[in-house]
Amino acid sequence: MGYVIRAVRADEWEQLKELRLAALADPVARVAFNETLAGAAGQTDGFWQERAARGGVEEGAITFIGEAGDGSWGGMVVVLVEGNGEVPQTHLFGVYVRPEHRGTGLAQELFGAAIRWSWGIAEPVVERVRLWVHEANGQAEAFYRRLGFVATGRTVADPKNAAAVEREMALGRAGAS
Repeated sequence: MGYVIRAVRADEWEQLKELRLAALADPVARVAFNETLAGAAGQTDGFWQERAARGGVEEGAITFIGEAGDGSWGGMVVVLVEGNGEVPQTHLFGVYVRPEHRGTGLAQELFGAAIRWSWGIAEPVVERVRLWVHEANGQAEAFYRRLGFVATGRTVADPKNAAAVEREMALGRAGAS
């Protein structure tokens, strides 16, 4: 199955909303999100319109979607440039691939676009790409490792369950292929 990987457009807020709600409803994927289905479903149209507008190609952030040949969206990843005073980096989050698109290579295509976009930023020059993975999401962690991400040793409590943790993983520019 072939995909077009591209940035979401501001007028696609309804498709973005539908994909995000599908992610939050997915029993396998929802562990990865800090937002609840009820919270997201209760947002106004204006919220989703703003989210889509911010997700297009703009300085500092982009939302990539994988569009199948029939126009449907198979998945997404959000990239945010972080300027927290440490190493210039981007943060990947909101990663989701619909069940029927898993195993097709879509996740790798989405990550490829996100990483290439990160390395292409002229200012600040990004030195690493990072993400957080929930301890219960071993399949995602294995996928990230295959892409070259390594655990940094940093952890945070899961905001939905303080007994669980999320682990930071990062891909350094020197380790990029």
